[in-house]
Amino acid sequence: MSSAVQSLPATMPLAFSDFTVVTSLGRGRDNTVVALREGRSALASCTFDNFPFPTYVGEIAGLDAAPLRGELAGFDCRNNRLAAITLREDNFVESVAVARQRYGAARIGVFVGTSTSGLLQTEAAYRRREPITGRLPPDFDYPRTHNTYSLARFVREVLDLAGPAFVVSTACAATAKVFATAARMIAADVCDAAVVGGADTLCATTLYGFHSLGVMSEEPCRPYDSERCGISLGEAAGFVLLERPDHRHGADTILLLGYGESSDAYHMSSPHPEGLGARIALEAALASAGIKPDAIDYINLHGTATSVGDSTEDRAVFDVFGAATPCNSTKGFAGHTLGASGVVEAAFCALAMRNGFLPGSPHTRSVDPRLKSRYVREGYPVHIERVVSNSFGFGGANCSIVLGIAT
Repeated sequence: MSSAVQSLPATMPLAFSDFTVVTSLGRGRDNTVVALREGRSALASCTFDNFPFPTYVGEIAGLDAAPLRGELAGFDCRNNRLAAITLREDNFVESVAVARQRYGAARIGVFVGTSTSGLLQTEAAYRRREPITGRLPPDFDYPRTHNTYSLARFVREVLDLAGPAFVVSTACAATAKVFATAARMIAADVCDAAVVGGADTLCATTLYGFHSLGVMSEEPCRPYDSERCGISLGEAAGFVLLERPDHRHGADTILLLGYGESSDAYHMSSPHPEGLGARIALEAALASAGIKPDAIDYINLHGTATSVGDSTEDRAVFDVFGAATPCNSTKGFAGHTLGASGVVEAAFCALAMRNGFLPGSPHTRSVDPRLKSRYVREGYPVHIERVVSNSFGFGGANCSIVLGIAT
């Protein structure tokens, strides 16, 4: 049985007062938009952690050389390092400081997502176990480095916030669902603004885990391609400051217009074969935004390049939108960033709307003729006002969000 979670109309819209993103494409909005415009992929042959099987990944350079120091040293792990770098891009810390002065630290929520959090730190600790007792090394700090709440705790520390905070860990839907969480919390007057987003980084468990499932491509991923053969993993982080729009927000402000959530409860790793949960999430997102399918100018697909995943999403998208609305997957740019993919692709959509172009789909050569949606391989200049972005996770956790640009 599937179920949908409807939004509270009073929450909408919410403004992206600021946002930041870091992927293997580059650090910050400016580097990201250049790569998206050029259709330049950052996927490269995997050398991470001596992984022995051929695959391509979107690894971010420089994380090993950026340890956390001083008061933040106890949080040091790859995931929190990436979060720290991202928070300091695009003047995001400064924007949150202004909001903190406006509302007070206790009135800004922190709702972030991740899938593996700092699991790499635990893997490293297990390799250093005491040989006789098997005890983990005394310097291993699980609460601040691996526990999923580590990320929210760390973001609060960096941004000096004291409002409600928690982490959503619903695999690949995590950082899409935090937009819905923030909307509900603001509507309930629990907070006046929210920092949403998250981070996910590469680790051995993820690499070996997806390889064991037989869904990892040996070449750069090719979403919706007739010869697609699996995912390319990536790592990334992104954060958005959400507030109710007011006179401070200009004509290019990105707005969260609606969201829809559903649960397939069909299979631990496979989507419903008819795309039922995805369709319910899409319909709920449009309903919460108060718009019809023909008002959407672009759909950013979940599009992981697996055979079953792409075909079931295509069925859901075609059932709701038909073949008129342009859509594609941007995972060929920086890989499938798992728990971070929702906020990363929201940032990609925001940049596309602000800069007047539709991003392409690197590595996709020939669209599968069995798929019915209007899949776009090459990007092009175009005015985009409203988009839908899909994020679907293991266990049938689905979330679609509707974004628009203020006019």
